[in-house]
Amino acid sequence: MNDLIRFYQERHQQHTAKARTLGAAYNRLAVGRLAAFLAGVFLGVFLWSWSPVLTGLWGVVFLAGFFYLVRRHNQIAERRAHQTLLAQVNQEEAAAAGYQFQVFEDGAEFRDLLHPYSGDLDLFGPYSVFQFINRTTTPQGKETLAAYLLHPATPPVIAARQEAVRELGRLPDWRHAFRALGMANPSSLRHQEQLQLWLEQAPVFRFRKAMFWTLILLPVLAATAFAVTLFRGESWWVSATCLLPAALLTGRYAKRVQGIHEATARTGAMLQAYAALLRHIETQRFEAPLLQTLQTAIHTPRISASRALKQLGYLIHQLDVRYNPFAILLNLFGLWDLQWVYRLENWKTEWKPVLAGWFHTLAQFEALSSLGNLHFNHPGWAFPLVETGLDFQSKGLAHPLIPPGRRVGNDLGMPVRAHLKLITGSNMAGKSTFLRSAGVNIVLAQSGAPVCAQAMELPPLQVFTSMRTQDALSENASSFYAELRRLKTLIETAQASQDGPMPVFFLLDEILKGTNSRDRHQGAAALIRQLIRLQSAGLIATHDLELASLEAESQGHIENRYIDVQLQDGRLVFDYQLKKGVSQSFNATQLMAEMGIEV
Repeated sequence: MNDLIRFYQERHQQHTAKARTLGAAYNRLAVGRLAAFLAGVFLGVFLWSWSPVLTGLWGVVFLAGFFYLVRRHNQIAERRAHQTLLAQVNQEEAAAAGYQFQVFEDGAEFRDLLHPYSGDLDLFGPYSVFQFINRTTTPQGKETLAAYLLHPATPPVIAARQEAVRELGRLPDWRHAFRALGMANPSSLRHQEQLQLWLEQAPVFRFRKAMFWTLILLPVLAATAFAVTLFRGESWWVSATCLLPAALLTGRYAKRVQGIHEATARTGAMLQAYAALLRHIETQRFEAPLLQTLQTAIHTPRISASRALKQLGYLIHQLDVRYNPFAILLNLFGLWDLQWVYRLENWKTEWKPVLAGWFHTLAQFEALSSLGNLHFNHPGWAFPLVETGLDFQSKGLAHPLIPPGRRVGNDLGMPVRAHLKLITGSNMAGKSTFLRSAGVNIVLAQSGAPVCAQAMELPPLQVFTSMRTQDALSENASSFYAELRRLKTLIETAQASQDGPMPVFFLLDEILKGTNSRDRHQGAAALIRQLIRLQSAGLIATHDLELASLEAESQGHIENRYIDVQLQDGRLVFDYQLKKGVSQSFNATQLMAEMGIEV
């Protein structure tokens, strides 16, 4: 891990140095631009006294050279900004390699307590699995990565994603540039909703061919009338009369133009960023079939998807001119607003059917790039084999959010039909963490990501957890009743999948803890027997040692395991190792004594 931190720190320094060099070049060119402008004006004044013709020629040369300097200046500014963002990306990755990843978005909006497993497994929120993995910059990318974690993929899709993740993991330069391009102009869900609103609006112009000729002829008429007035000395009312149709037409569509501008004004920068991201995808040669398929989805015969999006951003930006004080002249003489709305309508007609596909491709690349980053940062993690018909087998299974120096792996193997492992142990021994380790890694496996284990194989599974049930004051429901409802949902899910291709894999922690010990024991034993009859499998952590007696009557369907705590020299020693049998160690009184409670 220290090597990984050093790798990112060195890259951070390199990009910072490049940004500093480009900043110096930017400042030098700014001085050069000012000097060139002053020299150009001085020479133009000097030439005017010699020859107006030479002055005109010099003016053309001067403007061409000056615009080149402006363009060069802007390019250096963009390159400096990009290097600065690349330095930030590597700085964030260096911190994440040390398990300081709070800077990344945590996906708290995707939390759902009714989901089969997301709440208990800490998939979303502060210091969550999502925050640990997430390197997306767009709302669609975030949603896609969350969907990977919330909805298990089929084995063929998992295999295709794994191959794509392996390839992207080998491309840190491409991935970092991809993220930096997205960070340059952050987008929001509101911007996308505004864009979608405009896409769904009815066309502004009913008679498009008539409007096409109107947008040509009226500006020509206005220009001709102005020229006649200026050079022939005609009365001003001639020009005013010729400008009247443009004024009336602009007024008629003013409200519609205003609506379009309000719906699209803030999406211009977002579209420019999306265009840069798509361009980054288009120009890379990929080998993984999934990446090639996604790349093909943004290929168009006439122009590239990135260029089309950049074009849309430019068209939207032109409507901003309507806030300029001189916009009234542009509308009277050139129908400025209607010209650009007409072009926007043409763009929408041509590209709307494929725009959603482009955004989908971009979101998929962001999610896969996040998983590729996970693979690069943790090369020792295994890519699991997910195939129908396998049992669950893992070696060195551990929780991904625990740093390597404190992480303890365990082997776990079991059938996925009519089988459970009953895990007993002392307080703080690590039973709940072990359950979450199994659950999180199954979720990662079925998303296409590598898992925090040395090896793993499993069939498609429906993970279901009941570990943190809470009372619901708004529904006047106690925590015990909330747990009963959760267990009822588990039973219904198991019944529905009893003969299906995806068995239920449950993770239960301290069943029925809200009632007395006798009811708890009887209820837990009944639930265990029912889950086995329903051909489900899973892990149950409990302090109820009497449940261990079920192993003898289960004919191999139940196995006892424990994680214990040893008392050495008056101190509690935790090894977090899963062992066969039933726990015989107790530490509650020792912990109470350490808290100053006389026992």
